[in-house]
Amino acid sequence: MSVRHLSLLLLVLAGCRRGDDTSALLSDARQRLSARDGKLTSYVLAGTAREGAQTMDFQFAYRAPQKMLGTLGAPVSRTFAWDGEHLFERDDAAKKFRTYDGGLGPEERAGVLTALFAPFAPEGFRAPLLPGQGVSARRTPHPRGPEAVELTVKPAGTDVEVTYVLRWPAMDFLGKRTRSGADTAEIRVEEEHCEQALGLCVPKRLTQWGGGQQVAETSLTRVELNPTLPAETFALSAPGGYDVETKTLATLGGR
Repeated sequence: MSVRHLSLLLLVLAGCRRGDDTSALLSDARQRLSARDGKLTSYVLAGTAREGAQTMDFQFAYRAPQKMLGTLGAPVSRTFAWDGEHLFERDDAAKKFRTYDGGLGPEERAGVLTALFAPFAPEGFRAPLLPGQGVSARRTPHPRGPEAVELTVKPAGTDVEVTYVLRWPAMDFLGKRTRSGADTAEIRVEEEHCEQALGLCVPKRLTQWGGGQQVAETSLTRVELNPTLPAETFALSAPGGYDVETKTLATLGGR
């Protein structure tokens, strides 16, 4: 075999190994994310979100598999809770209490709940939702690492690209970059809360960037991982003097 042919063969083999390594890394990353999610079965958060001149205090509680309680501070003063079957809304400013039940299929209901509660839970407490296709993985150095992995999602037929940066091998969230055409946005972890017993860290302060400038910040003043949260924590009742309404979940689509 000539030297030229040998060189080409080595290049082909190297390319195959890189592809195999990438697939193996992605498979390993998915397994580690699932294992990490299994460690964190409940949490309680309290903090402040700032965007421009606006500031909002909030609290959030979560218990697996899908019980959630979120409270917004003044001037909104509103609480939402999902007990696994019913959605409750307590509007303290208007003194109204609403219960939402039925009217949506499982997928639509999941979409409504995600849209409603996602703003309460900062990135990094639940594993990112990765599709079955269109995901790539690569190792990268990181100041908070020292080693990290980047998982990039490119949905077919779009120009959107989302990259999650996770500490390896614990899969702690370190950042997220979103690109759509010429527009880019980034979330950075500035401070962390770590628990050695669980072998993981979660964000304590995050900043959001766009166009090279910081546009928002979320700071947590309370982080409790795996506290005991009874089921009644997520079942709200109407205080005295509140107007009470019962609606279907489908009515939330127009909000």
